[in-house]
Amino acid sequence: MSRPSRLLALALVPVSVTACGAEVDRSESTTAPSKVTNCGVSQSYSPPKAPVAYDVSAIEKMFALGLSDRMRGIVLPASVKSVAKSSTYAKDYAAVDTIGTDVLSQEQVVSAKSDWVFAGWQAGFSPERGITPDSLSKLGIRSYLQEETCFSYDKAKTRGTTSGLLALDATYRDLTNLGDVFGVEGKAKEVVDGLQKRQRALQARPARTKPPTVFVYDSGTSEPYTAGRRTAPNDIITLAGGRNAAASLDARWDVMGWESVVKTEPDVIVVVDYDKEPLTRKLAYLKNQSPLKTSKAVRNNRIHVLDYGQAVSGPRNLDAAEALTHYLDKQGF
Repeated sequence: MSRPSRLLALALVPVSVTACGAEVDRSESTTAPSKVTNCGVSQSYSPPKAPVAYDVSAIEKMFALGLSDRMRGIVLPASVKSVAKSSTYAKDYAAVDTIGTDVLSQEQVVSAKSDWVFAGWQAGFSPERGITPDSLSKLGIRSYLQEETCFSYDKAKTRGTTSGLLALDATYRDLTNLGDVFGVEGKAKEVVDGLQKRQRALQARPARTKPPTVFVYDSGTSEPYTAGRRTAPNDIITLAGGRNAAASLDARWDVMGWESVVKTEPDVIVVVDYDKEPLTRKLAYLKNQSPLKTSKAVRNNRIHVLDYGQAVSGPRNLDAAEALTHYLDKQGF
């Protein structure tokens, strides 16, 4: 999981959810422009003819709405390529052209003749790399920002938080907005209603007597890269009846000093698994070398693995919340 750049600048723009082969009612489709609010700003979009999505979060939101056959392509970093094979949407990944295996670039988008790009702020769009909604707009290419990343965008604009939605609510808004943009409002409502029903079921469970403190370990040795309160894992942990060790970190994915982590005395460690570093190496480091090697979590071998596709904001977050709930139940919390 790439560390967000420290430089920010101007821009804008299971029951598992049905995967490949999802039937989308084409009678819903329309050529009329739709209006949606994205990062606090009203936008008008004509239905995209050659959309591109970057990274798992944006890609799987498109797939969840049965839009794979309408996509020009995806940009899937090599560091998370295994997600495509293990995903609920594996067939969709195989059916859509992969136009890039690194970071999102303006050259990729232009070369693919895309007319619309879906990515996050500092999670795809990057002024340092020369690709922003503003720069694409000058080329006649429209953009949509992932709502979860609006917090970073608002900070870049120093205008306060206009769309401070946390991860799950941001996903629901993205899915609803995408339904409007692509003329599949009924499918979007079906998907969102199903996810929210599962969320309510978890929220209706009796509270745990002592909510376990859960630390999310993505990577890093000098200081760990973890999930702040504005990430999907924060919501996943909360729904499972736990407390995110980094909940006080008002950020998305960011570093947290080991001393601060140790002070939280985590009961459970959640390890995010993806291709950048072998899972076995991460586990060996945590158990044998890290400042958490004598923690309650390690001593009791309470380490839960979370697939990258479930850790980033998207339709599989409820799968992750249900799995973590079951894990914490088995651990006696």
